[in-house]
Amino acid sequence: MSDEVLIAEEDGILLVSINRPEARNAMTKLASEMIARAMDRLDAEPGLRCAILTGAGGTFCSGMDLKGFLKGELPVAGERGFGGLTAWTPRKPVIAAVDGYALAGGFELAIACDMIVANIDAKFGIPEAKRGLAAGGGGMVRLPRLVSRAVAMEMALTGDPVTATRAYELGLINQIVDGPAVDGARALAQRVAANGPLAVAASKAVIRESWLWPDDDINNRQNAYIAAVFESEDAKEGARAFAEKRKPNWQGR
Repeated sequence: MSDEVLIAEEDGILLVSINRPEARNAMTKLASEMIARAMDRLDAEPGLRCAILTGAGGTFCSGMDLKGFLKGELPVAGERGFGGLTAWTPRKPVIAAVDGYALAGGFELAIACDMIVANIDAKFGIPEAKRGLAAGGGGMVRLPRLVSRAVAMEMALTGDPVTATRAYELGLINQIVDGPAVDGARALAQRVAANGPLAVAASKAVIRESWLWPDDDINNRQNAYIAAVFESEDAKEGARAFAEKRKPNWQGR
């Protein structure tokens, strides 16, 4: 069993750690496939409510493994893209915990997650142009949806990174922490995991997929995702728990 990605489970949270610190967690094909399998597990196991994706040794991910690239290897997991996430997402939420550098494909992997918690010293960027490459894992198409076109242009065309503080100001990340990013991500994941799993999954799906919905069809399209939530046993349990002033016992149905 390879140790390029480490998996741990804690209180309904799946911790997925890229474990190539000697290479600043540069992404390989094997690591991408291991992350993809971890996300399949996240969706398959009812007891898992949220995942955290992080990197070992003080770096999130420095991009693709260039040694592998020169040998003809691409760090993708089939149609799921770089790191097993940039062209696909699981039903349940994924939080990126970023220490050190999230660059090139590493940055694209971070913004492919649903939320980002970063250490104060983290750096984010798509420096591909400096290497004669292009940010084909989502940096040029997803980034302009998250920040202004002008900012996306500057990041892509200069290749210069931005600090965690600047990324927070731009709305790219959710929280900045002084210590290990994974600690802040755990606290955020626990807040997510405390909620109804059907409601969380439906909310994630609508927020992600509603970008291009026509205005006159928004409600109809949204109803396809949330109708079952309102009819679920969890919805009734949430109402009962509120009335009885207790924590809800979610069943995921």
